Amino acid sequence: MGEQKVSIVKDQSQMRKFMRLLLNDVKAIEFMLENDWFESDVTRIGAEQELCLVDAKTFKPAPLDDGGLDKVVDAFDWLETELARFNLETNLTPRVFEGSCLRLLEEETADNLDQIRKMLNGFGISTILTGILPTLRQSDLNFHNLTPKKRYFALMEAIKEHLGERAFNLHLKGIDELKISHDSPLLEACNTSFQVHLQIAPKEFVCMYNIAQAIAAPVMAIAANSPLVFGKRLWHESRIAMFQGSLDTRRFGERESKPRVNFGTGWLERSILEIYKEDIARFRVLLAGDEEENSLDLIKEGKVPKLRSLQVHNSTVYRWNRPCYGISGNGKPHLRIENRVLPSGPTIVDEVANAAFWLGAMKGMASECQDITKRLMWEDVGDNFIKSARFGIDSKFNWFDEKKVNACDLILSELLPLARLGLEKQKVDKTDIDKYLGIIEERAKRHANGARWQLRAFTNLKKTVSIDEAVSVMTASIIKNQGKGIPVHAWELPELSDLKEYRPSKLRVDEFMVADLFTVRREDIIEIVAGIMDWRKIRHLPVEDKKGNLVGLITSRLLLHYYSQRDSFNGGETTLVKDIMINNPITVQPGTTIVNAMRIMRDKKIGCLPVVIENGEDKKEKKLVGIITVMDFLRISGSLIERMEREK
Repeated sequence: MGEQKVSIVKDQSQMRKFMRLLLNDVKAIEFMLENDWFESDVTRIGAEQELCLVDAKTFKPAPLDDGGLDKVVDAFDWLETELARFNLETNLTPRVFEGSCLRLLEEETADNLDQIRKMLNGFGISTILTGILPTLRQSDLNFHNLTPKKRYFALMEAIKEHLGERAFNLHLKGIDELKISHDSPLLEACNTSFQVHLQIAPKEFVCMYNIAQAIAAPVMAIAANSPLVFGKRLWHESRIAMFQGSLDTRRFGERESKPRVNFGTGWLERSILEIYKEDIARFRVLLAGDEEENSLDLIKEGKVPKLRSLQVHNSTVYRWNRPCYGISGNGKPHLRIENRVLPSGPTIVDEVANAAFWLGAMKGMASECQDITKRLMWEDVGDNFIKSARFGIDSKFNWFDEKKVNACDLILSELLPLARLGLEKQKVDKTDIDKYLGIIEERAKRHANGARWQLRAFTNLKKTVSIDEAVSVMTASIIKNQGKGIPVHAWELPELSDLKEYRPSKLRVDEFMVADLFTVRREDIIEIVAGIMDWRKIRHLPVEDKKGNLVGLITSRLLLHYYSQRDSFNGGETTLVKDIMINNPITVQPGTTIVNAMRIMRDKKIGCLPVVIENGEDKKEKKLVGIITVMDFLRISGSLIERMEREK
């Protein structure tokens, strides 16, 4: 869960002290490796479960206030806060990798979530496991939802300081396209994961870490569960891009550099120290530990250090396969690989199946392929990773000996047999192997995982209801299926009845406005306006200047009036948009509620409202970002009436 006792580095004296301690930690781990201090006679597994909190009726994010957050978290020693008030994380018991370990992992996760749900019932809150919450809105990711913990404030402040005055810009394209500028690194809170840990003996670490890198892409492809962001269909595993973008403090255009969230720069060659040294050399210190520890002094006394400074720095560099140092219950230090590519959900049994597949493939491939770097180029591994994030189960990979193979065929023909071999070598119960790997096999055979279910569900729903209602129905359906424990490959597509009650009254304008706009300029001729409105079957056409500011509005009524009185305009000269447009049309802001927008349109007797963001000291700049019309309200009202009829 990361070192919690940290603060932002305030001056050069504190920075120098922390860096000395950090270098001491590197020397200490180097000494422990050379002198065989590490535990190597046992293999354990563990996991961290991240989850979202949603309103039990609306299925929107449900941030807990300070008192509620403390009450819930303090009730369980295995429960922790996360970056946002609407996220929590459970820390699962490390277990020896054998026998019933996977089944016990599933049972413990289910029991933990059941206890959390019972506590949250009093708050009117439900839990959901999903890589990115479908109902999440950009407005949910502002500082008012930051969990009030010193570590999180320090991290946000440090990232903002490195970024300077620049905003976090993200451009992501899938079926739809997302271009946003955000003022807060809280974008990171979009992502929820099921992080799996595998303990590794030091002498095996190089081999096993390289295997983890090689299989990251196919494992992510079959597990993908994060295709929707703010109502846009993007990458199958959009967490990869969202996480990198949320913590990217690089200055673009100046020189080539790596983001703090990254997959790696090449194969590991000698030891875990290569990763730690590269990350210290490449990434500036963001935080310092509040508790100082001179690890070299402890080494001299024969004591195992906690390597606090190294832990702090490692917690601010986000490799998708992250190396971890820890101390076992017997007092011996150990090494782990933390798999961060696996998303939360779709169900607990799906998550444990993902874990079983990764853990088994790691062990199985290690026994069959001692040096994977001889059979795969690093560049292909990096390329596979990005392709898997974008296309998920639809990916085609570069594999051993330059073979091209699609994700499902690779999993069925090569990786599942290796995973079975690895789990058998660990003496995992056969019934559990069959159960969890059977789920992966069914997903591959049916070409079905969480991402594909969400994409199909959303595409079907948005044909008949608003985007907001579509994601609400999906979220309700996900929670229902999670409650039944049905693996995602067996899920039916959602129906509107999965959402018992839809409440759009608190919706903001930016959640249902049309953002894909057709516009004209003041100097355009009226004939082009008529053509656009006829071709696109629209009744309102915003007029903008070259900077994208709204300067006017053309309506079908104005156009009809123009053509009926055509001879009286400009004495027969060419008529331009500026000659007939409405100057200074009534507008609303993106944060205006749907109720207020409807009231404005009713009181002013108008058929549309351009949506603008006002800039400048005098607010004369009105950046056009969308439009809402009577038809949008009719669609929402019609859906509500149909829902009422179904309930009758």
